[in-house]
Amino acid sequence: MRKRILSLMMTSLMMISAVAGGVSAEEEKTKVVLNEVAHSIFYAPQYVAIEEGYFQEEGIKLDLVTGFGADKTMTAVLTGEADIGFMGAEASIYTYIQGASDYPVNFAQLTQRAGNFLVGREETADFKWGDLKGKNVLGGRKGGMPEMVFEYILKQNGIDPETDLDIDQSIDFGSTAAAFTSGQGDYTVEFEPSATLLEQQDAGYVIASLGVDSGYVPYTAYCARTDYMEEHPELIAGFTNAIQKGLDYVNSHTPEEIAQIIAPQFPETDLETITAIVDRYQSQDTWKENLVFEESGFDLLQDILESAGELETRASYEDLVVTEFAASAAEEK
Repeated sequence: MRKRILSLMMTSLMMISAVAGGVSAEEEKTKVVLNEVAHSIFYAPQYVAIEEGYFQEEGIKLDLVTGFGADKTMTAVLTGEADIGFMGAEASIYTYIQGASDYPVNFAQLTQRAGNFLVGREETADFKWGDLKGKNVLGGRKGGMPEMVFEYILKQNGIDPETDLDIDQSIDFGSTAAAFTSGQGDYTVEFEPSATLLEQQDAGYVIASLGVDSGYVPYTAYCARTDYMEEHPELIAGFTNAIQKGLDYVNSHTPEEIAQIIAPQFPETDLETITAIVDRYQSQDTWKENLVFEESGFDLLQDILESAGELETRASYEDLVVTEFAASAAEEK
């Protein structure tokens, strides 16, 4: 798989030539549909790439669609509605194990830490995970990556998620912050911007980062069907180059500068809040330096899935990950 894609990529790149006169620069670009699992500041490098025109520089006219859930994003990729999917790599593992004939392959990893935080009702300078024993926590959907990472951390700290505390998984992901504000739960697990907004409203305090305490986890990655990658290696290469440029930007600029760039992507959020969220993610080393999806991360991801009881058979790294595009993009930095 790897050698075939690399060969096709090199052949296609050598065959690219200028389009004949009379065609506008915009018409020369190739449309690529990207379906993202959610629209979040957590994915700042991607939005920098959009706003700074990095995709256009690679000859790509990007059509960004939000899937609102890994299941929907994966379905869009499998049906051809989307060319590239951006979601947790566990979705590709599930699809592979279920026997899909043209399963999506991960070609670039963006985030290396979980993006959610534990929010309590009081500021706690010396919080320990053992403090959750006997408490009620508003968690995530069973089988979802946020909940699985949360349970993984608990087990790493000698806490049984089933018996040592009460994890409420009945509340919709987007409604946990409101439920917490109304008085439900002692703690809640929140993504941004909910975590920061709860602090701004004096309704809660971030007391722990799941991203820090779970270690380097390949939380989100880009994938495409094998047939699409083989037919369009030059587009996958260009797409990866654009994301790498966005990654380079966030790793070399201040939260204030990054927030200014991506602000048009979040018109409903004020610049101060965007800056605070970027700062929080940047300070915990959320984004990789390169997009290479390493085998150690893939193994850890499957460890987490197994620990949560969501995986009975492990998938092959060689079948589900290619690194040629990401390695090539890193070399061009």
